[in-house]
Amino acid sequence: MTCFLLAFAILSTVTLIPVHSVAAESESELIAVLRSDAPEAEKAVVCKKLAIEGSDAAVGELAKLLSNPRLSSWARIALEVIPGQKADEVLRQATQSLDGGLLVGVINSIGVRRDAGAVEALAARLQDIDAQVASAAAVALGRIGNEAATKSLQQALASSSGAVRNAVAEGYLLCAERLHTEDKSGAATEIYDQIRSADLPMQRIVEATRGAILSRGQDGIALLMETFRSDDKTLFQLALFTAREFPGGEVDLALADELTRATPPRAALIVQAMADRPETVVLEAVVNAAQTGDKHVRLSAIDALKRVGDVSSLSVLLDIAAGPDPELSQTAIDTLAEIPSDGVDDRLVALLPDAESDRYPLLIELVGRRRIDAVPELVRALDHSDSDVRHAALIAIGETVSLEKLDLLLNQVLDPKNTEDVATAQQALKSASVRMPDREACAAKLADALQQAPANTKTLLLEILSDVGGTTALQTLAMSAKSNDAEMQDAASRLLGKWNNLDAAPVLLDLAETAPEEKYRVRALRGYIGLARKFNMPERDRVEMCKRALDQASRSDEQKLALDVLKLHPSVAALKLAVQTKQIPSLKQDATAAAAEIAQQLRKKGVDVSRFISGGGS
Repeated sequence: MTCFLLAFAILSTVTLIPVHSVAAESESELIAVLRSDAPEAEKAVVCKKLAIEGSDAAVGELAKLLSNPRLSSWARIALEVIPGQKADEVLRQATQSLDGGLLVGVINSIGVRRDAGAVEALAARLQDIDAQVASAAAVALGRIGNEAATKSLQQALASSSGAVRNAVAEGYLLCAERLHTEDKSGAATEIYDQIRSADLPMQRIVEATRGAILSRGQDGIALLMETFRSDDKTLFQLALFTAREFPGGEVDLALADELTRATPPRAALIVQAMADRPETVVLEAVVNAAQTGDKHVRLSAIDALKRVGDVSSLSVLLDIAAGPDPELSQTAIDTLAEIPSDGVDDRLVALLPDAESDRYPLLIELVGRRRIDAVPELVRALDHSDSDVRHAALIAIGETVSLEKLDLLLNQVLDPKNTEDVATAQQALKSASVRMPDREACAAKLADALQQAPANTKTLLLEILSDVGGTTALQTLAMSAKSNDAEMQDAASRLLGKWNNLDAAPVLLDLAETAPEEKYRVRALRGYIGLARKFNMPERDRVEMCKRALDQASRSDEQKLALDVLKLHPSVAALKLAVQTKQIPSLKQDATAAAAEIAQQLRKKGVDVSRFISGGGS
C-alpha cells in the first residue's frame, strides 16, 4: 500500500513538471528517458507509454527500476504486457534479489503473465517467512494454474496456516476454475470439494461451494438444494445466486419443489430467483404461490409475475387485485400494469365490455397504466352512472389520448356533463398535455381553448400551459398577463415569475415595465432577477440583466436583490456595477458592502481590484 501511495503521489505531480522528452513517440526515445536523469515522475509516464509501445528492447531498462520503491510499480505496468520470454526472465530474476513489498509486486506481475517457468520458484516461496510474500506466491500459482502449480498448491493446503492458508485456497480455487473452463470438470470438482471440507474462512467455502455445484453439471442440483437448506445464511444467499446461473431447465423443477418446502422468509426469496430464469421458470409454481399461503410469499410471487407472467396469469391476478387485502390488491395491480407478455393488452381490452361493476374501473385503470390505445372504449365509459368508472376512464384517457383527440378532455373540462368529474378531468387534461411530444402544437390547442373557456377554468389552462412550456405557452402567458382580466393577470404573472427558462427573461422585463398594475410589475421584476440568479450564463450577460433590473426597479427591495446576484456571482464586471450603484443615495450603503464583498472574493482568486475600487469603477 505504501508503494502504491508513493507511486500515486509521483503521478499526481506529473502535470507540474515539464515532460518534453515524453512527447517522443519512438520506443528508443522513451528508453532514452529511462536512461537519463529525468525526474521520476517523467519516467513513470514513460513506463505507461512503454506498456503500449514497448518490446524486448525496453525490458532491460525497465528491469533496473524494479528495485526503486517509487518506480517499481510503473515498470511492472509495462513488463506485465510486453510479449516474449525476456520480460518473464527479468521478473523471475528479480525475485532472487528483492524482498518485502517490492517482491510481492513482482510476484503479482508473474501471476498476471501466467509464467509457467516461474512455478518452481513460486512454489518455494510458499514457505517464505514473510506471509505477504507467501500469499502472493500462492495466488500467482493459481493464476498460472498448470498441473505443477496445482500440485504445489494442493500440498501447501495441507501444511499452511493462517493468512497464507487462505491465500493458498484462493490460488487453488483459481486452478479449479481453469480446469472447469477447460472441460476438466471432474478434476475441478475434486478441488472444490477439498476446499469445501477444509478449515477455511467462509469466503473460500462459499466460492468452493458455488464451483462444486456448477462443475457437477446437472448432478449439482442435489448439492444446490442442500445448500438452500443450510442453516448458514451466507450459504443460502449463495444458493440463490447460483440458482440464477445454473444451466438447463431441470433445476427449475427442483426450485419449484423447494419453494413449497422452504420457510416463508426463504420462499419469498426463492420465488424471486425463479423469476430471474424467465426462459425455463415453472410458471405454475409462481402463480400458485401468488394465490395462497403466507402473505409475504404471496407478495413476492405476485411481484415476480411482473417478469414471468403472461396471459394465463391474468385471471388470478385480477382476482387478487379485486380482493379485500389492500396490499395484495395494489401489488397485483402494479404487476398487471407491467406484465410484458404479448396478448395481455388485447385480452384486457376484450374484457371491458362484459366487466362486472367491481372489475370495470380496475380494467380501465390498467388500460391507462399500460398506455393501451382504447380511446373509443374509454369514451363509452364516460357515460357510466358510476362516478368511479367515469373517473377511471378520464384518468386513462389522460394517459392514452393523442394530440389529435385532446379535444375529448378539453370538452370535459370546458363543458362537463357531471360537476363531480371536473377535478378529475382537469387532472387528466394536465397529464395528457405534459406528455405530448409536440409541445408547441399542444400549447396552441390550449391557447385556442383559453379564448373560449369560462372564467373559472382560465387559470387552470394557464397553469397547464406553464407546465407544457415552449414558445407558444410563453407568449400566451405574456399576453394573458397584460389582458383586461384581473384573474388572468394575476395567474399569468405568477406563472411567468416561476418560469424555469431564460427564454422568459425578455418577457419578464417587458412585463416589469408595462404590466397593468404595480404588484404585477414587481412580481415580474423579481422573476427576472431570479433568472439572473440561478441560471448559468456569460458573466457579461448576468451583469447586464442586473443593470437592467436596477434601472427598472422602483423599490429598494428589488434593487438589493440585484446586488445580491452580483455578490453570488462575483466578477470584475459585477464589481464595476456595484461601484457604480454607490452613486444612488438610497443604495450607497448596500452597494458599498456588495462591492467590498465582491472585491474580497476576487482577491482570493488573484484578481487585482485596486483600480476598480479607487477609480470608482471606471
